Amino acid sequence: MTPVNVASSLFFESPQSIFVRVHREIRPRTPVPPVLVEYKQFANADSHVRLEEGAITVRITDLLEGAPAPVTEALAHILLGKLYRNPAARQYEHRYRLYLNRRDIRKQISLVRQTRGRKVHLGAQGSVYNLEEVFEELNGQYFGGMMARPGLGWSHVRSRTRLGHFDPSHHMIMISRIFDDTRAPRLALDYVMFHEMLHLHYPVDHSGTRRCVHTPEFKAHEKLFPYFEEAKALLKKMW
Repeated sequence: MTPVNVASSLFFESPQSIFVRVHREIRPRTPVPPVLVEYKQFANADSHVRLEEGAITVRITDLLEGAPAPVTEALAHILLGKLYRNPAARQYEHRYRLYLNRRDIRKQISLVRQTRGRKVHLGAQGSVYNLEEVFEELNGQYFGGMMARPGLGWSHVRSRTRLGHFDPSHHMIMISRIFDDTRAPRLALDYVMFHEMLHLHYPVDHSGTRRCVHTPEFKAHEKLFPYFEEAKALLKKMW
């Protein structure tokens, strides 16, 4: 009889059998409930798990439908760990993040965000400020007017926690509507816009499982903003 290589047999497991096996590993004394694994067309690399009426339903982004079985195994440890409030071992987190951080997978994720997702915003013209005017003023002052203008929009929500963000998938800068107010200091708005413009200038650094959004070069450039400390203090005071 030819011996079976247990490690290699992992590569032939179905996603459902992987989740069942991992459930037995992390809860050996608990009967395994019925498990349903589905791949869904999410707008991001998201996956979810829930336990309802005695059955486990797993919904995985279709970006992972062709992933190697060891990656699915790592995701099973992560999702079931969250379900039972027992965090997965670091090795599984590392394996999963390493796969998602591959250049080809990052390109697929970006494409999916573009085609399936949409940016909901109020446009660049606010009741007080026009973001295109703000952008071009800063562009001329700090970037020699050479930065191509991305999409710009005010958020629907007056968020105090997410003041601004740059979405590379849609090539767009969104600014919290909380700054579109006569009571909001213009310096605070300028600083937030300048910060997001730096994200255009310095792409995210991907290395292994590492994803560095604010690189040392980014941080050094940010401190060149003439009123850096004053602007930071203003933001803290506003909230």
